[in-house]
Amino acid sequence: MIATYHCPACGRKLAADRPRWRCDCGGPLELMPGPALSRRDIAAGEGSLWRYAAALALSAPPKVSLGEGWTPLVRRDWQGAPVYFKLESQMPTGSFKDRGTALMINHLIEVGVGPIHEDSSGNAGSSIATYAAAGGIPCRIYVPAAAPRAKLVQIAAAGAEIRMVPGTREAVTEAALAAADESFYASHNWHPYFIEGTQTLAFELWEQLGFRLPDNILVPTGYGSNILGLERGFDALERAGEITTRPRLFAVQAANCAAFAAAWNAGADGFVPFAASATVADGIATMRPVRPGQVLRALRRSRGGVVAVAEDEIAPALRALGEIGLFVEPTAATAGAALSRLLRDGTVKPGETTVAVLTGHGLKTAERIGELLGIPAS
Repeated sequence: MIATYHCPACGRKLAADRPRWRCDCGGPLELMPGPALSRRDIAAGEGSLWRYAAALALSAPPKVSLGEGWTPLVRRDWQGAPVYFKLESQMPTGSFKDRGTALMINHLIEVGVGPIHEDSSGNAGSSIATYAAAGGIPCRIYVPAAAPRAKLVQIAAAGAEIRMVPGTREAVTEAALAAADESFYASHNWHPYFIEGTQTLAFELWEQLGFRLPDNILVPTGYGSNILGLERGFDALERAGEITTRPRLFAVQAANCAAFAAAWNAGADGFVPFAASATVADGIATMRPVRPGQVLRALRRSRGGVVAVAEDEIAPALRALGEIGLFVEPTAATAGAALSRLLRDGTVKPGETTVAVLTGHGLKTAERIGELLGIPAS
């Protein structure tokens, strides 16, 4: 069955039967609601996100899989409170991006895509280059000139062409947009099938917690695909009658580049101009999110919020996570910093069930982590 796109900007509905990354009007597309998901729909013998295939908008079984999903959920004490950490860092390419990439690439294979390109500060580029290689799709990745070397090596190892772009992260996006006539723009920030994949995070948390949802979920947030995926997943569970309440969602940002925090603090429904500066949490350094209104509505619906952590909060959280066996990149460590803040001010209580999503592995930025923690190079 062919899925249907909806454009919130112009109201148009379009069949998802060919490679398409945005509406003809220029607005971002959304997938119409898919099937509900009940526990009896789960393919329990499948140790990946494809255990939830019954709720995913593909017309046939996936052509490409690296075993993505079904990542560990581990319990640790954090400042005296029991907390669950969702180890998205254990994905095949080391970041949560593999959830969305797996669905997007398999959909693009179904509809006959040709060569693709993407812009990324590293993790999405690594993921898309890897899955494109597995699917035999020629791939080009536009990256910031200052992107971490480990991520560039991972992209290159997958055989993708790398285009280094000097200047800001927005300059990288502009270069990728300018190439949209050369190859298909497989943008993880624009393509609705990426969000289709991230909804499996909601399904996994529900199943791994004994078919219950937590009280709170903290997610490092740049463009907001995990927030939108969680809401889409909760919608599917609610339609099946599996849940009646939802967790509070907290979007975690680096204060130096916090588009959602600026909008949240202003009480706005969309983008609010703000001043930005460099941050060690480069994976969430987003100047202009594609779907700001949808993300803000999801946060408000959940009764959650936005937490912007300062640069001097990130390294201590990174070290504290490492000391409980969780080696993550600085972007992921922002979840630990935010959790500390929410526990201190009483927003999150020790008796509640709380999940912090750790989005990327420390090996992605080991050199930078060494600098932050004062570890000698030799």
